[in-house]
Amino acid sequence: MTAPPDFGSGGFRSGFVTVVGRPNVGKSTLVNRFVGTKVAITSPRPQTTRTTIRGVRTSPTHQLVLLDTPGLHRPRTALGERTNERARATLSEVDVICFVVEANAPIGRGDRFISAMVQEVATPRILVVNKTDAASDAQVVEHLGRASEWLGDFEAFFPVSARSGEGVDALAADLESRLPEGPQYYPDGVVTDQAEMFIAAELLREQLLLVTHEEVPHSITVEVEPMDDDGDDRHHPDDVLRLQAVVRVERASQKGIVIGKGGALLKEAGTAARRELEALLGTRIYLETTVRVERNWQRRPQALDRLGY
Repeated sequence: MTAPPDFGSGGFRSGFVTVVGRPNVGKSTLVNRFVGTKVAITSPRPQTTRTTIRGVRTSPTHQLVLLDTPGLHRPRTALGERTNERARATLSEVDVICFVVEANAPIGRGDRFISAMVQEVATPRILVVNKTDAASDAQVVEHLGRASEWLGDFEAFFPVSARSGEGVDALAADLESRLPEGPQYYPDGVVTDQAEMFIAAELLREQLLLVTHEEVPHSITVEVEPMDDDGDDRHHPDDVLRLQAVVRVERASQKGIVIGKGGALLKEAGTAARRELEALLGTRIYLETTVRVERNWQRRPQALDRLGY
């Protein structure tokens, strides 16, 4: 492992770090751990992240802006092609690349494919071996010892557990040491630049991923908008933020699965998302949900454009 550059006692340092890797290696969990709160939804299901989400970690001397990217994979839909493009586009636009692999799984062709892509750009790159809490010491040592042979050249190697936090502070310190002098892009206290409506939609989608099965998760997308209320489209007179969520699926059979018997699953997901959003925004929420069928939206570029993908 090479030593990070020594900048001495210069001024404030800031920059952008992209977090890339296969689907489900723990990128979103790692970004949330860096920031200290949830800014990206997580799920055991692959390809949960669909857009690049920014998390912000600020200290008195540094500001790390972390880009949580969609997992790079072999796409089967227009949506998959677009999420891959978003992740690839960040590689040459940032100050440091964090390439994440799993400690509890063998290095595979997908990892090597992404690593080759990472090696093509001049951006400094760090290899992060995540999920050490779910791996044996021997697995971690093997990954670290053979990383260069399997995956190419990296500036540094870090074993971490994003779930428990072990090793994350050391990784953050290394990343901070590699940032250039620069401005504080976001004010103190800001942990993401995502709009409230986007966060609300993602929290509801996260909860729906937890309660649905079969093919439904990849077919779900959620839009949230403020409800029009007597000319005030943001707040109800009793200081309740009123939101309208539209859940879209691709087939009528999926609509029934999402709603559940007697509306139970949709109610469960909506209630959990509302509570998380209330805690995040510090205000009471009224969340009205509707499920609609939009056939094959993942495969239609016009639908992706309209839905913000």
